[in-house]
Amino acid sequence: MPQKDPERADVPSEPDPDKAYAELLQEVRVAQTGVQILLGFLMTFAFSPRFAALTELQAGQYVLTLLVAFGAAAFLTAPAPFHRVVFRCGMRTQLLRVSNRLALAGPVLLMLAMSSSLLLVVTMVLGIGRSAVLASVILGGVVWLWFGLPMWCRLRRTR
Repeated sequence: MPQKDPERADVPSEPDPDKAYAELLQEVRVAQTGVQILLGFLMTFAFSPRFAALTELQAGQYVLTLLVAFGAAAFLTAPAPFHRVVFRCGMRTQLLRVSNRLALAGPVLLMLAMSSSLLLVVTMVLGIGRSAVLASVILGGVVWLWFGLPMWCRLRRTR
C-alpha cells in the first residue's frame, strides 16, 4: 500500500461529498452557538432598564445589529433546510456549493453583529470615540483570524 504524504493527509484524492457536507455542518454548529448567544442577548437588551437611555442613533444601531445577527443565524442554519429540500434529488454538488457559500456568509454577518454590539455596549461606557477605535481594532482582528489567516495559510501551501 503506498504511503500517504503527511502534508496532504487532510486532502483526499477524490473528495467525498458526504464527508465534506458533514464537516461543513460541524463547522456551522460551532458558529451557531455564538450567534444564538449574541441574538439572545440582543433580544433581551430591549427589555433592560438601560435601553431607554439609548440615543436615536444608538437605537438605530441596535436594530441594525439585531437584524444582522438574525441574518447570521439564518445563513448559518440555511444549509440544513436546503439539504432537506434537495435530499435525494441528485444535487450533491450543488448542495455543497450552495451550503459552502451560506456557511461563509454566516460568519461575515456574525462578525459584523459582534463588532456592532460591542460598539453599542462600549459606547455607553467610554463614549463614541474610543469605542469606535476599539470596535474597529477588534473587527480587524476577527477578520484576520477568521478569513485572513486561513487564506494566508492556503496561499502559502499552494506555493
